[in-house]
Amino acid sequence: MRIMAFDYGTKRIGIAVTDPMQLIATSLTTIHPKEIWAFLTDYLQKEEVETFVVGKPLQMDGTASQSTQHIVGFIRKLKKTYPAIPVVEIDERFTSKMAASVIAQSGLKKQKRQEKGLVDTVSATIILQTYMDSKAF
Repeated sequence: MRIMAFDYGTKRIGIAVTDPMQLIATSLTTIHPKEIWAFLTDYLQKEEVETFVVGKPLQMDGTASQSTQHIVGFIRKLKKTYPAIPVVEIDERFTSKMAASVIAQSGLKKQKRQEKGLVDTVSATIILQTYMDSKAF
């Protein structure tokens, strides 16, 4: 079964998944928040997901950021809509900066690097990889 991670934003949600053996984290897509529930319904009919991982934005001092309220609502609805799938929250501080750095070093052409959704999917992949690394020990 797969693990699915989300980099939730009010304009876009970056989504990443593992392979069925949970060895590799891969960017999946970026979608508008209004489309997330239809997307998940469709995806979960085709693939089994064991765990949802959601990046939770925190301030440097560990307190909730301004966008935390949106993520809390998203997590609440995830738990209500899919009660059999556990939801894990991961500190996502610096994931967007890390994603931008990875993209800049990737060798992609400038036009591709400037796609706004790319940072979101790469951020979701970093969130997922962080979770997988924490589970490995």
